[in-house]
This record gives sequence, C-alpha cells and structure tokens, in this order.
Amino acid sequence: MATKKNVIRVENKPSSASSSSGKVFTPTAEAKGKASQNRLLAIVLWALAVVAEVVAMVILFKKDPEIALTTGKRVMLIVILLVDLVLLIAGSGFWKKANRLNPPSKASALFGIQSQLGIIMAAVCFLPVVILAFIKKEYLVGAIAAAFMVGGGAASADYNPASQEQYAAQTSEVETLTGKDFVYWTKSGTKFHLYDDCRYINTAKTTDIYSGTVAQARELKNITELCSACKDRVMKEKGISEEQLQQAQQAAANAIEGTQLPTTEENGEGEQAE
Repeated sequence: MATKKNVIRVENKPSSASSSSGKVFTPTAEAKGKASQNRLLAIVLWALAVVAEVVAMVILFKKDPEIALTTGKRVMLIVILLVDLVLLIAGSGFWKKANRLNPPSKASALFGIQSQLGIIMAAVCFLPVVILAFIKKEYLVGAIAAAFMVGGGAASADYNPASQEQYAAQTSEVETLTGKDFVYWTKSGTKFHLYDDCRYINTAKTTDIYSGTVAQARELKNITELCSACKDRVMKEKGISEEQLQQAQQAAANAIEGTQLPTTEENGEGEQAE
C-alpha cells in the first residue's frame, strides 16, 4: 500500500548546473573540481595497475620457456594479476564517476576514448602479459591474464556514457514538463520521477526517496530514463504535447552543437582562429 515517504534532498546546492530549454549543459565549478579529483584517482590507480603488470612481466621475462615455473611463482603471478585487475576496475569506477560529473561532448573527436578509457586500460594492463606468457609457454598464466583482461574490460566499460548533449536534452525535457530541473529517485530504482507519490516509488518496499536535479540523479545513481507514468501524468495535467517535448529537446541539442562547430566567418577564409 502506498504511503507518504521520507523525501531526502541530495544537497541544497546542486553539484552540477543543468541547462534550461535552448541552453547548453554546463557543470558547476564544484562539479568540475570533483571530476578532476576522480580523474586523478583513476590515473593513480591505473598507474599502479601498470606497475603490477610490469612486475608480472619481469617474472615472466626471466623464465626459461623450456622450464616450467614453480608452483610458488605461478601462484605469485596470479596474485599479482589479481591485484592488477582490482586496481584497473577501481580506477575505471572513478573515471566513470568523473564523466558523470563533467560529461564530454559527443561533438568531440575524443568522446569515444574519454568515455571508454577503462576498456583501453584493460588492454594496456593485461595484453602484454598475455602475449609474453604464451611466448614463454606459461599457458595457464596467459589464459588467466586473458580472462582478467576480458572481465576487467567488461567491468570498466560505460554502457551508457554521459554526454553534454544527453544531459541538456534530459534536463530540457524535465523543465518543459514541470518548469524546473527537479526529479525524484530511489536507491534501487532505474528511472527518475516527477512526482514523489508516483506508484512506482511510493510503495511499501521503498523507505526513502531522493530528490535533486537530473544531473544529480545521473551523478549519484546513473539514472538516465524518465518514468513514463510520471511523464504521461504531467502531460495530461498541463496539456503538453509530445511535439512540444521533442522541439525542446531538439533546441537543446542544436544549442550545444552550435557552440562547438566553428564557422569560416568566425575564423576567416580557411584559417584557424588563434
């Protein structure tokens, strides 16, 4: 049975500034600072993962291909590779968190690399070990390193990468529907809501409901989808058409694209701006 729940405001001051209709998404200085801290932590952890990889390679490099490693050294290698895996995944977690705090633009040529850098690092941290292990005829270690590379890459991948365009469109949709950038979500939910009494979150199983901006829902829970029941409810209450929503989202997308595509009038005839 639905009951009134405790609604927890994430924080009084949003950590990420959202866009209104026709404006680009711009994170606050606080969000950018948090993103920089998370990226630094990711780089440090990845660097330690590479160190673990180098240690494993040194052990393998000294091995005679015709002589099998002792059980002790083989176990030590596997432990080192496991540490490598943990450091890789931890670093990737911080990197994905940074991208949600300060998302890149899809217009950037480096969007794919920045969004999926964890996958690249999985190959960097394990592929050389895999190759060397098979060259040295240490097939068990090579197979384990290959499994760690695949598993680490899967865990490090961002299956719904954040982008400035996505944030702008989602925020524009919410603002068009409600007039403000404010949503609700739960700890175990997968969607953000426009009403705290929505039947999907106001249930007996729900203890707390969180509230904040679209960017905060994405930052803290990686929620990217609006509840269809809330959307239909507010559209009926306010008489908003689907066409109006699409126009608002397109305006937001066009605005951010326009800020990142320099024209020849701005830069002169075929010359790059200084």
